[in-house]
Amino acid sequence: MRVLLLGANGYLGRFVADRLLADPAVQLTALGRGDDADVRFDLAGGSPGALTRFLDAVHPGVVINCAGTTRGGARELTRHNTVAVATVCEALRRSGCGARLVQLGCSAEYGPSQPGSSTAEDAVPRPGGPYGVSKLAATELVLGSGLDAVVLRVFSPAGPGTPAGSPLGRLAEAMRRAMQSGDGELKLSGLGVQRDFIDVRDVARAVHAASLSAAQGVVNIGSGRAVRLRDAAAVLARVAGYGGALHELDGGPVRPSIGHPRTDADIAGPAVHPYPDGCGGWQQADVRTARDRLGWRPRINLEESLADIWMEAACRI
Repeated sequence: MRVLLLGANGYLGRFVADRLLADPAVQLTALGRGDDADVRFDLAGGSPGALTRFLDAVHPGVVINCAGTTRGGARELTRHNTVAVATVCEALRRSGCGARLVQLGCSAEYGPSQPGSSTAEDAVPRPGGPYGVSKLAATELVLGSGLDAVVLRVFSPAGPGTPAGSPLGRLAEAMRRAMQSGDGELKLSGLGVQRDFIDVRDVARAVHAASLSAAQGVVNIGSGRAVRLRDAAAVLARVAGYGGALHELDGGPVRPSIGHPRTDADIAGPAVHPYPDGCGGWQQADVRTARDRLGWRPRINLEESLADIWMEAACRI
């Protein structure tokens, strides 16, 4: 199976590439802006015609798009998350390769969810910021393209390679600095948010499964369980061996484990911190579609993901 991977050097793309390279039946070609890509091409600035000629030459059976950006203003987000996908869709329509498209979307397309609820694929998207809007526009382009295509809406990825600017990346970096300086007290803010964390290696497995499946439309990829960030902080402290006190600037004690049972007060607690992803205080995926149509279930628990995040952070001490 010939697979063309877009965005192979990104956070998710690297793990998708590793997963595909482990499959002896896959012949992988990576296209991107970096020097280490098999083919250099800027999706945000390149023409559909140029990409069509490349598709006709390589003739892939599957195109996987992991390219995009999470940072920048509305113009930058639109170029890299929306215009780039329009280029891919138009090139695939013009090409004679007939490739299947696997597009990576994200949970920010849904926007805020009702606390305690699980968001299914038929939920009405209400993105709360420019990033979610740019990704939702890309999803609509894919779904309206007439191509054989599936969009995987990835919830909050975690695990090795987690960007330092992400919530879990910031937690690990703050803890590393506290341990390096011998600080016995760590003050953290914004820990009231509850997110559905999914390991990047499980995301890569889902992409692989989607490329082999006949599933179309939108499929959620998450753990199916919301975790409060303060619980993740407590587990990260245990994994790191940090014996200092954790103080939440937003108020409320830091509990000792991710598996701690939630009370009604936990679920319905007020949002006390602005959430840059536009998703409010709560997100939790309904992952039944991924199970039924992709034969996929998450395998890696959050504690293992946090241990890998800490291992990388600790190397910087």
